[in-house]
Amino acid sequence: MKRIINKASILTVIFLAFTMVSSAQLNKKKAANEDTENWRYEIECVGIGKPGTKVIKVWSYSKKATIAINQAKKNAVHGIIFQGYAGGGQGCTSQKPLASDPALEQQKEEFFKNFFADEGKFMKFVSTSGDATPEPMKVGKEYKVGVVVTVMSDNLRKDLEAAGIIKGLSSGF
Repeated sequence: MKRIINKASILTVIFLAFTMVSSAQLNKKKAANEDTENWRYEIECVGIGKPGTKVIKVWSYSKKATIAINQAKKNAVHGIIFQGYAGGGQGCTSQKPLASDPALEQQKEEFFKNFFADEGKFMKFVSTSGDATPEPMKVGKEYKVGVVVTVMSDNLRKDLEAAGIIKGLSSGF
């Protein structure tokens, strides 16, 4: 009888531990997604990449530095689609956003919800440089973290055109 009670106790403890770890991971993802849903970031060109790519630095904001770092890729792709960036040094020229209609994100809400989901399709079009570890800066009660990423902008454009989300470059002429 004692042996059965011990096995039941052990299984209960294991189950509770698993539940607590799962809950903590879900809370982290929820916080990260809430920060990203606000789309608070800045992007700037940092150099010339291979043809069809953009090398940018994306500055992400969050109450936790690790969340800002993890959301940098998502913010970078969002920035290329909806924001664009000004030209500057390093041979950079200004880049208009891929989407010409500012309301496109709301009009195609379901598409972009799936596209920007954790490990969503956006991941096919972005990679981090790995050159340096980003150093978080404390700004008020949150962190601002700059991460250098490469966005495969030509492939991203083709994919969005094929999905009927944006018009092709040749349309409208």
